[in-house]
Amino acid sequence: MLAANLRRARTGRGLSISELSRQSKIGKATLSQLESGTGNPTIETVFSLSRVLEIPISDLLDARPAGGLTVVRASEAEVLSGEGVDLRALRRIESGDAVFEVFDQRVRAGRRQESLGHVGTEHTIVQAGRLGVRVEGNEVELGPGDCVSFDAALPHGYTALDGEVRSVLLLQYRADQRLHLTDATPGVPCVTEG
Repeated sequence: MLAANLRRARTGRGLSISELSRQSKIGKATLSQLESGTGNPTIETVFSLSRVLEIPISDLLDARPAGGLTVVRASEAEVLSGEGVDLRALRRIESGDAVFEVFDQRVRAGRRQESLGHVGTEHTIVQAGRLGVRVEGNEVELGPGDCVSFDAALPHGYTALDGEVRSVLLLQYRADQRLHLTDATPGVPCVTEG
């Protein structure tokens, strides 16, 4: 899915692979591999592409609405890994002028995950462990049940302070930030409400 969606988003923005490489700081060879379907992206790559192309992450990874009952099994969900975080996409929800993406987020023990920023508003709800969150120089510590929200375009980072941190990551976008793909393709489930 990433190959077709990336190509569609890049050409829709009128960007060459060279220009996308320059703006995203991702090598041209890597981008070519991703567009040909032979690359294996990291969290950092997907978030960087989301930031530069100004689209939700799920628009790079998915586009197919689902109907009825949808079950996402932990053992079957594809994991997107970064330096310190593993993300499993659980759901995309569209309601009125808003799009929400729900991820199971695991921050590995003693690891830090940095982001230059990306489209949307980020909400993280800690389920287990202690999570350090840094947003543009401001740092907070969260425990189970705590939540943080911020403009995801700001540089930010997560650190697992005591062992692995389990959390729910909710990314919120405006509907006008969507890529508006026309082909039905498999991937992260989508529900439309409203």
